[in-house]
Amino acid sequence: MRVTDTTADDPLVIAGETFGSRLIMGTGGAPSMRVLEEALTASGTELTTVAMRRVDPSARGSVLDVLGRCGIRVLPNTAGCFTAGEAVLTAKLAREALGTAWVKLEVIADEHTLLPDPIELVEAAEQLVDDGFTVLPYTNDDPVLARRLEQIGCAAVMPLGSPIGSGLGIRNPHNIELIVERAGVPVILDAGLGTASDAALAMELGCDAVLLATAVTRAQSPATMAAAMRHAVEAGRLARLAGRIPRRRLAQASSPWEGIGTGSDGVTSAE
Repeated sequence: MRVTDTTADDPLVIAGETFGSRLIMGTGGAPSMRVLEEALTASGTELTTVAMRRVDPSARGSVLDVLGRCGIRVLPNTAGCFTAGEAVLTAKLAREALGTAWVKLEVIADEHTLLPDPIELVEAAEQLVDDGFTVLPYTNDDPVLARRLEQIGCAAVMPLGSPIGSGLGIRNPHNIELIVERAGVPVILDAGLGTASDAALAMELGCDAVLLATAVTRAQSPATMAAAMRHAVEAGRLARLAGRIPRRRLAQASSPWEGIGTGSDGVTSAE
């Protein structure tokens, strides 16, 4: 059997558009544009989020210039919005400034946890979908809410692994599995990842992609961590496709016992 090439034979498809990389990057937290560009290049990402409330599209030398040089598609987000009204307005401004109707929808409840506000999130998603946006909502790891967002018409769902920037990894893998089992749109694990094994686990759980920023931009060597994340996402995806063995309470010999005899000295040996 031929081994699947994750970048060519197994693309990520969102709203009918294809991406060779299943690693989506964020840009927050990088110490400089040079470091950010090195990390993005090492990650192999083709889609990167930009906080529209923190960037001036007309300014030279901004993160948008970095993405342009790298040939990376911009995914504007509504980071920093606390209400549906703020998020919808930010998405519309982004559409006008960047010429894209894609938006990563974030509506957070407070500055302490940065957790999504589910009521405001659903309201904003409904308005944006009705207005023709391709909506990718950052949401809690709640299977019911994820299902609701899909029913509204969101193009993907993006459940958190743990709070933004915490590096705690995936705190509730069972819920992530439940979301994956019922989803008819791509599931993108978003937020809380700390290292490469977290990204691999997300993919092994069945997520279609991973979105991360802090784990790379605040690593001691961002470019090196970005490369690690790239390989982890690919490895996790391959492991998911390969199918892991079932977990057992007791040992199971890797070779059959047939043909194994007992010698005169009482020592068991294979024939």
